[in-house]
Amino acid sequence: MESPEPVLVVDRFGRTYESHRAVEDLSFELRAGEILGLVGPNGAGKTTTLRTVAGVLPVKEGTIRVAGCDLSTNEERAKRALRWIPDDPQPFDSLTVFEHLEFTAALYGAVHWRERADALLERFELVEKRDAFGGELSRGMRQKLAFCCAWLVEPQLVLMDEPLSGLDPRGIRSAKQEIESLARSGAAVILSSHLLVLIEELATRLLILDRGRKVFDGTLAEARTRFPEHERGSLEEIFFAATGSAVQPLGGGGGAS
Repeated sequence: MESPEPVLVVDRFGRTYESHRAVEDLSFELRAGEILGLVGPNGAGKTTTLRTVAGVLPVKEGTIRVAGCDLSTNEERAKRALRWIPDDPQPFDSLTVFEHLEFTAALYGAVHWRERADALLERFELVEKRDAFGGELSRGMRQKLAFCCAWLVEPQLVLMDEPLSGLDPRGIRSAKQEIESLARSGAAVILSSHLLVLIEELATRLLILDRGRKVFDGTLAEARTRFPEHERGSLEEIFFAATGSAVQPLGGGGGAS
């Protein structure tokens, strides 16, 4: 059963850097329990979109609502509902792994969090790093810590930009299981990655961007209908069809070259 209000609403979002148009008239919605696979070639506008939804970049064009809160006018409440995991998290050098969890709990006003924190450290294999400082962690360990902090106080929306790039095979398997579990618990998830096999495995919906424009938004089954020449094809084949020169973006505009 769909929630009455989408967890995330992006309406006619746009972004320009100097003379470069990074994102053009982007609209989409995301509901509780969905995993949205955000894909596109380099420079497609994926990270700009994620960073703006996360509140790292200001909203200058369009409207973004998180958990019913306008990100421009009610930023604090909107940010309390979301968690942001960048491609290379940078924890505080002078805080230990456990102190990061303690800080996160205080930031979100959590009371009974220690048992959950211990369980997360166990699930992400960080128990032995509990007292290690942020500046001592490898990239993979930093990503695992970012997962723990994001999961600690149950989020409504989680944004992930290439979150598995520094993990070993065991860490990748655990992270995939936890992402699926997070969605089953009712969170909405955006997963941006160039690893199309990962997106195909986890995503319940796809959002494909090319040169700042939306070229597809829907399920993999709907994508195969949209591109019938790949009705039994992989996401990789659909990706190239959607971003190729022969395909026009939805809503008009020029095709990619």
